[in-house]
Amino acid sequence: MGALHAGHLALVAKAKVDCLFTVVSIFVNPAQFGPNEDLSRYPRPLARDKQLLKNAGVDLLFCPSAGTIYPQGFSVYVEEGALSKEMCGKSRPGHFKGVCTVVAKLFNIVLPDIAYFGQKDYQQVKIIARMVRDLNFNLSTRIVPTVREKNGLAMSSRNAYLNNEERNKALVLFNSLKYAKDCIVCGERKTEKILAGMRRIIAAVSGTKIDYIEIRDADTLATIDKINSKVVIALAVFVGKTRLIDNIIVKPKGKI
Repeated sequence: MGALHAGHLALVAKAKVDCLFTVVSIFVNPAQFGPNEDLSRYPRPLARDKQLLKNAGVDLLFCPSAGTIYPQGFSVYVEEGALSKEMCGKSRPGHFKGVCTVVAKLFNIVLPDIAYFGQKDYQQVKIIARMVRDLNFNLSTRIVPTVREKNGLAMSSRNAYLNNEERNKALVLFNSLKYAKDCIVCGERKTEKILAGMRRIIAAVSGTKIDYIEIRDADTLATIDKINSKVVIALAVFVGKTRLIDNIIVKPKGKI
């Protein structure tokens, strides 16, 4: 959706290694914003984004208008019915319906062989992969690891909303994820015990509010009580008025 940062450019770099021709789409999708969300103030530095993509060697930028994607009378949407009901889907009803619809349209317009997405939006990536499978899109999806600032904060276009004090407070997301990983590495397998520790860490930072913290099966996003395979630890936290998401993937070592 534009407001590009190093995380987006990592997708471009991976695509350029794998592919002969690289296309980037920029489209602030109104269908994935709720009525009280930040559509009107979402950053749109298009001239800067174009220069970044040119410098990165992108072959084509597709930057359609809202009227092009959603012409008058538009009434057909794509909705995933299982993975989209949990986590971000609970607090942002209709969000993933908007995501699936616009991504399906972009796939049909651009006809890519491979589509690249960042791990930070892990639930979204899994939903899109399910859509690709279930609707027989002739392409593959690939996940590129989250790019972080030196202090661990995940790169996000919404970081622009944070003042200096809030940026420091936002580090609690990554710190709580590191805590969870350390717990698993040290042998803890009960998800609720790990989640309780993460909640305590975040609650200790003023001006934050937890939307959700989850430990899910990394492949299926199924809920689990005990960790016995690779998991994704994901969370959404408000820092001030800004909702941030992050996650890490952890594979337990040794006998479970």
